[in-house]
Amino acid sequence: MSSAARPPRRRALTALAALPLLALALGACGYGSQDDSAARPAGGTGNAKKLSADTVRIGYFPNITHATPLVGEQEGLIQKELGGTKLRSTTFNAGPSEIEALNAGSIDIGWIGPSPAINGYVKSKGKSLRIVSGSASGGVKLVVDPKKISSLDDVKGKRIATPQKGNTQDVAFLNWIAGKGWKVDPQSGKGDVSVVRTDNKVTPDAFKSGSVDGAWVPEPTASKLVSEGGKVLLDEASLWPDGKFVITNVIVSQKFLDEHPDVVEAVLRGSVKTNAWIKAEPEKAKGSANAALKKLSGKELPAEILDPAWKSIEVLDDPLAASLDAEADHAVKAGLLEKPDLAGIYDLTVLNKVLKAEGRPAVDAAKLGKQ
Repeated sequence: MSSAARPPRRRALTALAALPLLALALGACGYGSQDDSAARPAGGTGNAKKLSADTVRIGYFPNITHATPLVGEQEGLIQKELGGTKLRSTTFNAGPSEIEALNAGSIDIGWIGPSPAINGYVKSKGKSLRIVSGSASGGVKLVVDPKKISSLDDVKGKRIATPQKGNTQDVAFLNWIAGKGWKVDPQSGKGDVSVVRTDNKVTPDAFKSGSVDGAWVPEPTASKLVSEGGKVLLDEASLWPDGKFVITNVIVSQKFLDEHPDVVEAVLRGSVKTNAWIKAEPEKAKGSANAALKKLSGKELPAEILDPAWKSIEVLDDPLAASLDAEADHAVKAGLLEKPDLAGIYDLTVLNKVLKAEGRPAVDAAKLGKQ
């Protein structure tokens, strides 16, 4: 990893308790900004032996950046590891609602983006959750109207959408703007660039109508914009060492982890094996993810959106802890947050046990591990 490849340090997500206005905004994972949860029936493997809990409740987004749980549940790979313990899933379209569900005990384990994970950890003073695994990297792009913007310098003076104030992509865009030497007020989004906070479900229509000139957004919204005539001006992966940065990780209720480590281990085994299958059979896995999306939303993604979106996302088990720390720093640098204490946000003990059993090396918590 060369120093030239390393992006400028992003400052951090923070004492959200002292910033109530940002508590909701920072919770957003990046795709959707409304609660749209839908619980599905629990599964179970016949008369197989139950673990220490009868049921484990997981949460995730109906979004291909959450390919691991989509495919893992669709193919029964997570349930297989749970044996007689039943898997029950709920989907969300916003980070805040998933964190609320975890805190309320409605779910035990969740796939979620870095901003809401940090938010939940900081607000609870480190008592509510732990990040226990990675899940996906990449899948975030700056897509623009090529008739209005032909170069990165042309972004100045334009209207660019992000999913939500203080969410992961909003922070990344503000950090990039600062790196260009431009000024934007982080609260209003006004300045040398107009940052327009817009729900990802609305962004394609705003782009088509010309009310925004581009968007810094996750997949599949980015590929949807391309299908509407947009051009990828920048892939966020190009700003990161080795092109890797966390977009989705796995969190668990601290209480559930303490009481049911065997269940957490089984879910992580299922996650690791799902990721291995996705990498080994990418076309089959893509079809499986799309089938899961159809089951959840009633419609599949068309090939012109699904294919490029799928290629831009990498599933992985490493939580890329250093990138989460940098993303937190970026939020501080942008003026959205104060410096948080993230020591202990990771507990990779169970994941590393699973990886060792698979003959794979341990992953690192970048000095933010269990204390």
